[in-house]
Amino acid sequence: MDPKDVEYFRELLNSMLQDILKKGEETIEDMTDTVEVYADQADRATAESDRAFTLRLRDRERRLIKKIKEAQERIDDGTYGECLECGEDISVARLKARPVTTLCIKCKSRQEADENLRGE
Repeated sequence: MDPKDVEYFRELLNSMLQDILKKGEETIEDMTDTVEVYADQADRATAESDRAFTLRLRDRERRLIKKIKEAQERIDDGTYGECLECGEDISVARLKARPVTTLCIKCKSRQEADENLRGE
């Protein structure tokens, strides 16, 4: 991979990580700062549903943080952009669409087809 591309992805991953961490901090602040009293049970249920949805999003982002850090390690050790299954280069277009990917499109398609056959 071209050094210019590697630097682009390093900055992109750093930016993604910072955005996720900022959202997490904002969520913590929002949940600790607000003490709300609801006169209506429907309003309370809506607020609880919204809070649960936000926490599910943050949990997904927590897992994404791990993948971002692993991608950053691959950049550092020079293996970023190599398919872990076949060893071929992952296209820049695929990396732009999914910067944390570890599989080329061919191997990912095969993996998804196998999962569909097994009913996963």
